[in-house]
Amino acid sequence: MKLVQFGAGKIGRSFIGQLFHAAGYEVVFVDIDASLVGLLNQAGGYKVVIKSAEGDEVLQIDRIRALQLNAIEAVADEISSADIAAISVGVDGSQWLMPVLARGLQQRRESHPGWPLDVILAENMRDAATFYLTALAGYLPDDFDMETNVGLIETSIGKMVPIMTAADLREDPLQVFAEPYNTLIVDGKAFRNSVPEVPGLEAKENIKAWVDRKSFIHNLGHAAAAYYGHYLFPKAVYLWEVLQNEGVRAFCLDTMKEASEALLREYPGVFTETQLREHAGDLLRRFRNAALGDTLFRVGRDLRRKTGPNDRIAGALQLALRHGTSWAGILTALVHAMHFAALDQDSKPYIPDLEFQAEMGKDIAKVLESHVHLDRKRYSMVFDRAVQIEFRLYNKRTKSLQND
Repeated sequence: MKLVQFGAGKIGRSFIGQLFHAAGYEVVFVDIDASLVGLLNQAGGYKVVIKSAEGDEVLQIDRIRALQLNAIEAVADEISSADIAAISVGVDGSQWLMPVLARGLQQRRESHPGWPLDVILAENMRDAATFYLTALAGYLPDDFDMETNVGLIETSIGKMVPIMTAADLREDPLQVFAEPYNTLIVDGKAFRNSVPEVPGLEAKENIKAWVDRKSFIHNLGHAAAAYYGHYLFPKAVYLWEVLQNEGVRAFCLDTMKEASEALLREYPGVFTETQLREHAGDLLRRFRNAALGDTLFRVGRDLRRKTGPNDRIAGALQLALRHGTSWAGILTALVHAMHFAALDQDSKPYIPDLEFQAEMGKDIAKVLESHVHLDRKRYSMVFDRAVQIEFRLYNKRTKSLQND
């Protein structure tokens, strides 16, 4: 059995490759990074270091090969004979992937007619199947029937993988760190072949509900803890540090509870209140995993995307507004996001965040109107509350610091 894994980054190696390797698959990585491809082929494997309070567990992953993405014919040959494929390259990386994947799909149709390829879309992306369906169409002939030849499998990626230090990478440039969580939620209805018997793979009927659960509970709670934690403890480095504070933990849980209320209305019958409450509690426990070494910088950076209209904070806010459920905590997290200024391990800021904050003027009303695309007249109470929150939390703080 063979998996072709596009993207040999942290999720590709620590999660997808590791899961399928454990189930007996050979894993063929395809990546644009020639150096990484060379190292993988030279070593013939790599280590996944599972970080937990009980200590490190090292998994040795072998039975792997790697190809560079520009080796189009060789990659097409692998796609042609693969049992399944997976993609974890991000939106930016997908533009390089599309023509190569399309070439492989055409070759597979010619050499193995009637054998569709299921492609697991291991991306933190809503509507990933639609995105790939539209993008691939531009590279495939008009007579290529996507419905019968390809299964585009959306996922909910819940595994947390931290930024590794330069010292970690010097020690072993191929090792990856990850948390113990090892469940990959997939769209059971999208497979064209049978769902693989891979431990950790969980097929769901309504994948959109599970993708939204990931974004509006996991991602929202993660970000809320980082943004509020940075507000209270601006010199803190690690997420677990700020989560030692009861107030940060309470705020994190409150925002996840608000999003849970909206999700229960959006997807009746998919989740129960108890399930979502227990999920939020388990997430808080995982967020506090000190061994993972997750930083406020990693969790909170990339504000333009993470405060976007359909992403973790604003998306949850709009869902709550649509269903008339509580939203004050979610809105407060958005205010904190626009003042987030954590530094990386070299004490440097994330420059795109500084540019975004300058563009918005750290003006929460402008963020809501021009970035989140909320109608100011329709949601005047949200704008008024946001301005009040920002004044209470930041304008008074700024004046107090100036007076000092």
